[in-house]
Amino acid sequence: MGEDERPGTRVPATVTVADGRRTTTRLDYLATEEPLEIRVRTREADGPARPLAVTMRTPGADFELAAGFLFGEGVITGAGEIRTIRYCADVEREDQRYNVVTVDLTGDAPAERELQPLERHFMTTSACGVCGKASLEALELNGCRPVGPGPQLELSTIYRLPGTLASAQKVFRSTGGLHAAGLFDPSGRLLVLKEDVGRHNALDKLIGWALLAGRAADLRGGIVLVSGRASFELAQKCATAGIPILCAVSAPSSLAVDVARRFGLTLIGFLRGERCNIYTGAERITTIPQHPLSNGDSI
Repeated sequence: MGEDERPGTRVPATVTVADGRRTTTRLDYLATEEPLEIRVRTREADGPARPLAVTMRTPGADFELAAGFLFGEGVITGAGEIRTIRYCADVEREDQRYNVVTVDLTGDAPAERELQPLERHFMTTSACGVCGKASLEALELNGCRPVGPGPQLELSTIYRLPGTLASAQKVFRSTGGLHAAGLFDPSGRLLVLKEDVGRHNALDKLIGWALLAGRAADLRGGIVLVSGRASFELAQKCATAGIPILCAVSAPSSLAVDVARRFGLTLIGFLRGERCNIYTGAERITTIPQHPLSNGDSI
């Protein structure tokens, strides 16, 4: 089975809908949530691959999710360190075969002994994702550097992004249960959209897509919009990938703002209609009104 033959991204369910004092029964759809175990094997290792992490995700773009996760965690620095990504055939239960992915790394990737501190013997949920490093200092020690200058944008371009993202969320429209991460070019054109029950997974899939497709330059010159809030982990992933502008339809966390400020990201929150809050990196927005704004005011 190739990745294009993956299990479905939605499942049917019969629901009873209460509307006032009336109830009706109808068919609905739920976003699929299943575990994905990511295993890694280096060229020098003998025997089975090493389990590295388990995350709950929506099936689909599993290879991209694995590549994006490994990149964000500093296990790889680029697609050239990946030899193969494949589903595992040596699982005990056949129905779990496509919930396990093995990534074989090249000789340029970290040695097996260097992977040991990264092992995570726990299951993370789609709600919280696979957590990142615990501090800004750890990000710097892991090799994260300030992002490049990135594009200059007008507010009118920023304001168009949520509508474009929403119109492209096909699975969300039928389930209402997925987060989305979209990569846009400086003109506001949507380059790729990834959906998942976990917002961190959606961004990992997006970054993994760019790495595997040889389009890392689109990350460094683009804009990412996420459908939920902007957390520390999302800001971390953008900084690691060199994404200069991160937008969210909801609020950022305080640590997300700290990450953005430390690594030179433009961080925009509460992007709804023709309003938004610009928390860091306002110099990339070319049409900000010249009158002063108080703390918490929105554009």
